Amino acid sequence: MMNEGQLSRRQILAAAGFIGLAALTGCGSGDDGGDGKDLSKKQNGAMKEYTPGQQFKAAKPLSFSMLHNNNPVYPMKSSWLFWKEVTRRTGVTIKPVDVPLADYEKKRSVLIGAGDAPFLIPKTYHPGEVAFVSSGAILPVSEYVHLMPNYQDKVKRWKLEPELDSIRQSDGKYYLLPGLHEKPKAGYSLSFRTDTLEKLGLTLPETWDQVYDVLKALKSEYPDKYPWTDRWSTNTPFPCGALFSYLGQAYGIRAGWTYDNIDFDTEAQKFVFTGALDAWRQMVEFLRKFVAEKLLDPESFTQQDDQALQKLLAEKSYAISANPQVLVQEYRYNLEKQVKGAKIEMVPVPLGPAGPVVIGGVRLENGIMVSSKALGSDSFVAMMQFVDWLWYSDEGQKFSKWGVEGTTYTESGGQYRPAPGISLMGSDPDAPKDLQKDFGFFNGVFTYGGSWALVSSNFSPDEKKFQDAMAQRTQLPIPPAHPLQSVEQEQATLWETPLKDHVIQNTLQFVLGKRPLSEWDDYVAELKSKNMQQLLDLHNKAYERFKKENA
Repeated sequence: MMNEGQLSRRQILAAAGFIGLAALTGCGSGDDGGDGKDLSKKQNGAMKEYTPGQQFKAAKPLSFSMLHNNNPVYPMKSSWLFWKEVTRRTGVTIKPVDVPLADYEKKRSVLIGAGDAPFLIPKTYHPGEVAFVSSGAILPVSEYVHLMPNYQDKVKRWKLEPELDSIRQSDGKYYLLPGLHEKPKAGYSLSFRTDTLEKLGLTLPETWDQVYDVLKALKSEYPDKYPWTDRWSTNTPFPCGALFSYLGQAYGIRAGWTYDNIDFDTEAQKFVFTGALDAWRQMVEFLRKFVAEKLLDPESFTQQDDQALQKLLAEKSYAISANPQVLVQEYRYNLEKQVKGAKIEMVPVPLGPAGPVVIGGVRLENGIMVSSKALGSDSFVAMMQFVDWLWYSDEGQKFSKWGVEGTTYTESGGQYRPAPGISLMGSDPDAPKDLQKDFGFFNGVFTYGGSWALVSSNFSPDEKKFQDAMAQRTQLPIPPAHPLQSVEQEQATLWETPLKDHVIQNTLQFVLGKRPLSEWDDYVAELKSKNMQQLLDLHNKAYERFKKENA
């Protein structure tokens, strides 16, 4: 963490960034060579005065290259209204370098490594940027946020400094402009066939113990079926990644998709190994009980999503992991067609030993890397202003999400709706046009983060109810900054993957009963033989060093 003196100097620089051309010239403080410190020759097309909430408009037509993650759900079209309207509003033409979703991370690495990366590299998930820091291929963007008044305004108002500290590198800088959320947003939980529960006189569970009781009652009624089958097990390192993510939350640990080898013990004030924690063992033991008593389909950990969905639709199961989109578009839509009177609802994440908590640090989302080559452009300042408007201003975020009022959406009293004849994620299955596919809005490359009002503007009544319940929960502490030096990072990388793989494989074996839980101590010993303690020592040393240097 920074001390007050450092913060105040940073705030002074931030204020200077708002005032105008004279102030902009001396604000860079990076180690980017003399060229990086002086922005006076990089003002081409920039606005001389640019403040939070102001419409960015380049002083002359500009264009910037950008890596574009092409989602097969809404394949990129050059005819999208999004591109034309961005240019009309800002004077900037985005030149997308199109990469298929399946190849995105690999292609991104190749382009950066070859020095061919576009200026803007969005859709990067921390710590994905770390691999490119030591080569100098990407900018320490924290050195240039004084050019971004909307970004700075949100960081300050939403008190996001601790989250940003968590992504700083060993030089104290961060290299990714993350999506910023006003509030934590939960994504996944368990859903149940409520018509079946009602028939049996059961209510929706609020705790994991109640989940167990409900599934036992379903098993008693339908002894030949697994009451719960699950999905999101393929194309992910963690089988049942969603399930482990929200079950882990109930135990106060990062599991599944959110898994990290290391976590911070706030009482001991040191980093610990997640997969060796007692809380991890308790979680594994609890899930083992579900599989052993045939309440959870063991195929859940290997089957394709379609197989899980077919079991639900064929009434071979009555519970399945969900997010608000699939609940409406896949489960409810198909069940209503196939099963008379079927109803399905998603519950707030069931409570466990950790109480009403959500994982900390989730207010940052994937973000943008900036190629170091961009700093050589005479339009660098204008580019940073443009990024600030499109990705971080209220108006830019609303535009990226909903488009053009009256053309692609209508808004009344804070309620947003796609315009007549336009569907958004299945909201009107018979509509001839789609907001994502035909217009390019609600594209994950541009649409993330924002105020709670905007983030919740597309919530269905189901999701609103779910998110409101989750918003009442306490966010767990964010692990403190502990950036590794480049040599340490290389060493940690060699240890990380074998350790993570061992945790995943053995967690699965324990849960499925292929390895008895009596061998837990042997499993921890195996982790130690794979350099678990050395990895922890590395992170704890880095934590102590960063704390001392930034005291």
